[in-house]
Amino acid sequence: MKKTAIATLVLAGLGLSACQPEQSKPEEVKLENTEQQQAYGLGVSVGQFIDQKLDSQEQVEVQLDRELVIKGFTDALTAESRMTQEEIQKVLTALDSQVNEKQQAMAEQQSEKNLAEGQAFLEENAAREEVTVTESGLQYEVLEQGDGPKPSAEDTVKVHYLGTLLDGTKFDSSYDRNEPAVFPLNRVISGWTEGVQLMNVGSKYKFYIPSELAYGERSTGKITPNSTLIFEVELMDIEDNTK
Repeated sequence: MKKTAIATLVLAGLGLSACQPEQSKPEEVKLENTEQQQAYGLGVSVGQFIDQKLDSQEQVEVQLDRELVIKGFTDALTAESRMTQEEIQKVLTALDSQVNEKQQAMAEQQSEKNLAEGQAFLEENAAREEVTVTESGLQYEVLEQGDGPKPSAEDTVKVHYLGTLLDGTKFDSSYDRNEPAVFPLNRVISGWTEGVQLMNVGSKYKFYIPSELAYGERSTGKITPNSTLIFEVELMDIEDNTK
């Protein structure tokens, strides 16, 4: 594949025009055999990587000129770089530091916001008649009361659950996977370990879990630092740990 064609693929991946007014229309890309497909796939992969990199930087308000990114890419392909490797390494190291600092600052702001919102929500929620608050600060309400046995922290349980953030964003659901989750109760967040032990098999509870009983200052997926979590949990069975 010609170097100009490779650059065209990256341009397409970044959503930029592949030709200037004075340039002719790029030749049609043919994907008639494995080698052509591999070449095209490699070009698209590079374009997607750069696009994702730029998107992540823009999320923390670090804006780079995408046309200059493309120019640097094509210059590298033709060995016409206008910067030495030492200069490139220096500016990219500084860029990484800048992005990391902004990400850290945004995470701290989000953490403080989550903590304040969680505390306000839990304080108001605790006043509801159907909500019970445990000594640890865990809140729960009974949606359906079963009459089976209760698990201990050492038991392995089988549950269906739905997890959401305070704004209703769903971050996990065994219902969506159409498959109950099975796990040792002492290997999950402490809010779960405490809460599920309150349940009889056949029960369905709703738990309101303060951040310190969930993931704390850690983030995972859609869960940002100091998030208060809401779970609807259906305890289906206590597994036989001797199997």
